[in-house]
Amino acid sequence: MQNIKKYSIDTQCVHAGIKEDANGSVVVPIYQTSTFKFRSAEHGARLFKGEEEGYIYTRMRNPTVEAMEDAIAILEGGAKALGCASGMAAVHTLLASLLNSGDHIICSESVYGATQTLLSNVMPKFNITTSFVDTSNLEDIRKAIRTETKMIYVETPANPTIVISDLEEIGKVAKEHNLIYVVDNTFMSPILQRPFEFGADYIIHSMTKYLNGHADVVAGVIVCKDIEQYPSIRKMLNHFGGTIDPFNSFLVHRGLKTLKLRVVQAQENAKVIANFLQNHPKVERVMYPGLENHPQYSIAKKQQKGPGSMISFELKGGYQAGEKLMNNIDLFQLAVSLGGVESLIQHPASMTHAGMTREARLKAKITDGLVRLSVGIEDVNDLINALDTALKLV
Repeated sequence: MQNIKKYSIDTQCVHAGIKEDANGSVVVPIYQTSTFKFRSAEHGARLFKGEEEGYIYTRMRNPTVEAMEDAIAILEGGAKALGCASGMAAVHTLLASLLNSGDHIICSESVYGATQTLLSNVMPKFNITTSFVDTSNLEDIRKAIRTETKMIYVETPANPTIVISDLEEIGKVAKEHNLIYVVDNTFMSPILQRPFEFGADYIIHSMTKYLNGHADVVAGVIVCKDIEQYPSIRKMLNHFGGTIDPFNSFLVHRGLKTLKLRVVQAQENAKVIANFLQNHPKVERVMYPGLENHPQYSIAKKQQKGPGSMISFELKGGYQAGEKLMNNIDLFQLAVSLGGVESLIQHPASMTHAGMTREARLKAKITDGLVRLSVGIEDVNDLINALDTALKLV
């Protein structure tokens, strides 16, 4: 389909990335091949020199992978995307592409646990340091800027505290100081938030989550705002080898077709559940951008097209109460990850953020009794009944 960008995002979800093939396939075929044959020695030489478009080796480019990448780039309003073997492969590849020894990063203090561990324990080996700050506070960001600062890395809503950072205002700070601005948009997906519209240079996703949406793929993606950013990151990804395979690319591309439907239904369920939890006597507090008492409610309204389907809440009774809830709940799966059609429940302090020190967790407001829900698309009454039954045992 030509000029897909002129259509609404609902239509783009279904048709983006689709290209005509010789057999008229309605969906992009799975090119399950490691290598591609050249028409001649001269043809192969032209491909390697970049003088002609084409495919050489699947780690470098593959038609199935490229179709999925192009679809996500279109949905995010970017120029080009790079599919990776995992969300963390995407994060590591981007950092390695853009940073040098001696550089400094400013990162959201409440961020995915593996990202925090990578920045705290691995990148310092290469003399790249990170300051973790509350990126919902612009003054904290400004105070953290040094002469060697190269990047601001923001996750919003933050994992797992659901803290909202003001993308537009942070973009102004990044531009003022000539800093690279990276946004992890996993929690929102391009259906609910498009960071390029607020000044981001790069967008990261764990495609394992909403983009694929069916808990059967591990994958990540880097989206470049401008085409000039793409070649150097492509070379780094090829050398690192953390590329996605054709079959997982096919599954992600298939998941994109129902992205809008899934995100909207899960969000509607989450709105009801958040109100239920907020009024429950055994719940201390609820963190959900759709509630007016959320500290950054007005910011969420400005930059998000909806509050999403991630909820964090604290039970009265702390760790033991949370443990009892998780061990007695029905229907919600006790599992990490998020963004699938099924509802999940987990305990960040002992699961997704266990790699952080307790001091770092508490600084990021990840308390021992915090519980995180990824709300799915099941019947909302069934979900509330499951929560209510388990809460009665707490």
